Amino acid sequence: MSSSSSSPTVQHISECFIKPLYESEESKKPVYLSSWDLAMLSVHYIQKGLLFTKPSNFQLDLFLEKLKESLSLTLVQFYPLAGRLSTLKQENPPLYTVFIDCVNTPGARFIHANLDLTISDILSPKDVPLVVQSFFDHDKAINHDGHELSLLTIQVTELIDGVFIGCSINHVLADGSSFWLFFNTFSEIFKANNEQKKQKIPISISKSSPIHNHWFPKGHGPIINLPYTHHNQFISRHEAPHMRERFFHFSAESLKKLKAKANIECNTTKISTLQALSAHMWRCITKVRKFPSDQMTSCRMAINNRARLDPPLPQEYFGNCIQTVRGNATAGEVLEHNLGWAAWKLHQAVINHNNKEIREWVEKLECGMVYQMGFFDPCSIMMGSSPRFDMYGNEFGLGKGVALRSGYANKFDGKVSLYQGIEGDGSMDLEVCLLPEFMASLESDEEFMDSLSS
Repeated sequence: MSSSSSSPTVQHISECFIKPLYESEESKKPVYLSSWDLAMLSVHYIQKGLLFTKPSNFQLDLFLEKLKESLSLTLVQFYPLAGRLSTLKQENPPLYTVFIDCVNTPGARFIHANLDLTISDILSPKDVPLVVQSFFDHDKAINHDGHELSLLTIQVTELIDGVFIGCSINHVLADGSSFWLFFNTFSEIFKANNEQKKQKIPISISKSSPIHNHWFPKGHGPIINLPYTHHNQFISRHEAPHMRERFFHFSAESLKKLKAKANIECNTTKISTLQALSAHMWRCITKVRKFPSDQMTSCRMAINNRARLDPPLPQEYFGNCIQTVRGNATAGEVLEHNLGWAAWKLHQAVINHNNKEIREWVEKLECGMVYQMGFFDPCSIMMGSSPRFDMYGNEFGLGKGVALRSGYANKFDGKVSLYQGIEGDGSMDLEVCLLPEFMASLESDEEFMDSLSS
């Protein structure tokens, strides 16, 4: 990603902190975190947002007031997002844990910012401009910083002809499912609050309330005792190398063809669209990296554990409930075999990920495992996010968004994030991060470029 030193920069105009409109009894209690949550202490916040066209009758001050009011209402349900992290430690008996303090906190952060650029300046360059990272708060912050930093920030950046709403949420509190549950509810409350004021009717929304009781295996929790005495023992900071970041659009038709091809080559009907697409990216990126044929590679995919646990957790479970599953193979195997072969490896990884596997992983996490970004395997790729999340349904009275973008957080060579295509017909947008030489090779790879529109 590159940027001219003379390019306009994002200017912060104002900021404030927003608390829930009213306190519930639950919000006065500490929120204890699961092993899945605590494992996220050393990685970045989740940073996602939407770019909108500015309406012709747009009144910025009125819009900001409505957003703040709606955020305050939304935080009644999502009260941990207005909290701060706190460490509880004692020597005898030994105890070290991190929890959410929802009382001693100024609230969630709200920023109004300005940028003297147009929507076209953001979307027309081939690579995502570096300035997009400034659409989000907590740039390069890790989740442990939530002891001092807000756990949620909404940043509204006004462009010449657009508005970007960027949301940063501490990853200790939320995975992708939880992030979009909050964002969807925030948007729906904004809409309902507007209607309620016009028609003087009670607010009613379709979204189910988030569930804040964190999951622990039987006989464990609610306090997880980490095997540490100081945060320096488990915290590290990851600086991403210089990379290029590009969006590639896969039409619904091209995805159907990839899925059909993978299934035909395996003589099956079981391979999903996501498995076929992930296998395709694994093969294409492995090819441009030009590894020796005996180099081990892998394709990792983020997977939601909620429905896979027995008994299952509801989708409204608010917290982290994710892992990664992966297919492993040498570079030679990935490239010598067809798409179906790679997709079947991923399919098997998904179907083998069951309640027993999940609970065995939780046992490892309970030994105090904290994920470190810097340990990511440079020979693998990682498929994150999900096109199943409702992203373009968030309108905030501005009409449908024109693009999704993300911040600096959790990016490395080989990170691919999956988003809904703007058409909403099963198409997908892939945000791909690669070292510059690998991205240049990918752009000139005929098999890859043809697959976008085939």
